[in-house]
Amino acid sequence: TAGLLFASFITSAQQKEILLWPNGAPGSEGKTGNEKIRLVEGEHVLSNIHRPSVTVYLPAKGKATGAAVVIAPGGGYRELWFSHEGYNVAKWLSEKGIAAFILKYRLPRDTGSTYKLEIESLSDIQRAIRLVRSRAKEWNVDTAKIGVMGFSAGGEVAALAAMRFDTGNANASDPVDRESSRPAFQALIYPANAKKYEVVNNIPPVFFTAGYNDRIAYGIVDAYLKYREAGVPAELHIYSNASHGYGVREKTKGSVAGWIDRFYDWLSDRGFLKPSF
Repeated sequence: TAGLLFASFITSAQQKEILLWPNGAPGSEGKTGNEKIRLVEGEHVLSNIHRPSVTVYLPAKGKATGAAVVIAPGGGYRELWFSHEGYNVAKWLSEKGIAAFILKYRLPRDTGSTYKLEIESLSDIQRAIRLVRSRAKEWNVDTAKIGVMGFSAGGEVAALAAMRFDTGNANASDPVDRESSRPAFQALIYPANAKKYEVVNNIPPVFFTAGYNDRIAYGIVDAYLKYREAGVPAELHIYSNASHGYGVREKTKGSVAGWIDRFYDWLSDRGFLKPSF
């Protein structure tokens, strides 16, 4: 079955996977273990990540809006649920003209992990944003429309990217490091630890969604109010019949299944979908 599992994983991942640091990620020196994949009811669940990457989903040429989203799946910082919070989301976005990049970030709570959320996980998403910016022309992306989306634990990773960004290092020998890591927008989908989020200067606009019955995303109302009081454009959707982990999947029923349409509407309202080319 392992061979079959691997074959099915390859089939579902025809899109190109690009290592964030082709010569090895800072902080992963000496870690050579292979990535682990397990299948849970058809869902690909990944762990043991030492070579962070993005899997690229580009819209058809004539469809591209110029908008791009770096997607951070969730999994409690122990693993990544890569189907309903990765592949399905990226496919949906790319079909709507939005370039999507699923992030494999390093996991601070994986077995025996030495990684830290605010060091390696954060640097992985920052590097992904810089990478997309550095290849914007090739990928038909507008550098002013690159945002982040995160689910659960990945929501906190995305929120950190929106709180801690820089303009890049102009003197870096690596051209990717010269690019800004600031996302143009953030979509935080039932994000973890939202009560801790802080509004910083020049923080990007935010789209929040969670289920009424979700205790993990309990703090998003506080976070929304912080943004609103600071005058940062923010939108919040709480779905009455939903709990945690709905993502994009066939078995998600009712109004919560339309959360990604609401995200698309929000991008449109904020002007991110006006074609740039």
